[in-house]
Amino acid sequence: MIELNRINYRYDNFKMYFDIKIITKEKVVIVGPSGAGKSSLLSLIAGFISPNSGQILLNHQNMIHTQPGKRPVSILFQHNNLFDHLNVEQNIGLGIKPCLKLNISERQTIDDMLAKVGLAGFNNRYPEHLSGGQSQRVALARCLIQRRPILLLDEPFSALDQALRFEMLALVDQICDELDLTLMMVSHNLNDSLSYFSRCLVVDNGQIVFNGLPNQLKQPENNHIAKILGLNSLKK
Repeated sequence: MIELNRINYRYDNFKMYFDIKIITKEKVVIVGPSGAGKSSLLSLIAGFISPNSGQILLNHQNMIHTQPGKRPVSILFQHNNLFDHLNVEQNIGLGIKPCLKLNISERQTIDDMLAKVGLAGFNNRYPEHLSGGQSQRVALARCLIQRRPILLLDEPFSALDQALRFEMLALVDQICDELDLTLMMVSHNLNDSLSYFSRCLVVDNGQIVFNGLPNQLKQPENNHIAKILGLNSLKK
């Protein structure tokens, strides 16, 4: 469960306000124009930035003063998710032990996770020998191996082509169901909000201006949301 109670955050002269509740195992996509505050919303939940006021409850615990590493959250970004000097097994192993002194059982856990993300046998490859989709699968595996119940994705697949992006979304959807994860994903692609997700948030000017089912975006009364997203209309 994720609950933001009257969160106020100010960056320079840009003010943000979030008041939202996400139930356990829900899958939520966040869309909106560039600079609207989407990534800041995830950063507040993850603990990378601190609000000026309000409460952040994760699984019913107030996390306002909790360091990022102690929160029940893992997060995946669009870029710079892997260390070039480490191979695939080591990059994933950081999610278990940052010192990388892994025992046999932990190495087997990495093997199992690689199989889950479709990269069995890739243990000794280095990032320079991976495609963009493979790199993001490795980064996703490192997030998942931490076994934290909340998964935050900040436009992790936006650099991939459409076919590969939907392949990754299907993989995330499957894994979230298998592991009972709560998912929040920032996306720049509206089509992503119409599949795989049970709820859509539209963020504009530091606030949530739409909170509902993805299909509700298609309704005529929400044409003003289309303008916010830079679309002419949201037709059925």
